[in-house]
Amino acid sequence: MIRTIEVVTRKRQEFVDITGAVQAAVGESGVAEGVAYLYCPHTTAGICVNENYDPTVAEDILHKLEELVPVGGPYRHAEGNAAAHIKSSLMGVAHPLLVSGGKLVLGTWQGVFFCEFDGPRRRKVLVQVLADKG
Repeated sequence: MIRTIEVVTRKRQEFVDITGAVQAAVGESGVAEGVAYLYCPHTTAGICVNENYDPTVAEDILHKLEELVPVGGPYRHAEGNAAAHIKSSLMGVAHPLLVSGGKLVLGTWQGVFFCEFDGPRRRKVLVQVLADKG
């Protein structure tokens, strides 16, 4: 079964911590051991796993991405969101996460983030949890 996590973003570019929502989807699945597959069906957003203890880490990542791929760059894409498409490609739109004991396997400081690059918008992340058959 595929579960949907709704994400409401409030800024043009931001990281939204969705760790709790992903863990809830894992819990609802009833899977004790397996893999949770996350998928972002948007071309101007992405998913990443990084530190969620200190919010300045996400700010630093967004700042560096803006330096590398500025919103106002010289792009041919006419909609004005070419930078968002590029950032989405750099971050990626899919992420597998291990599940053990019915919980996400994450490092001490790790969290799961929805990466918005063309907000504010209503978005979604799809989660499918598959059980280990071994």
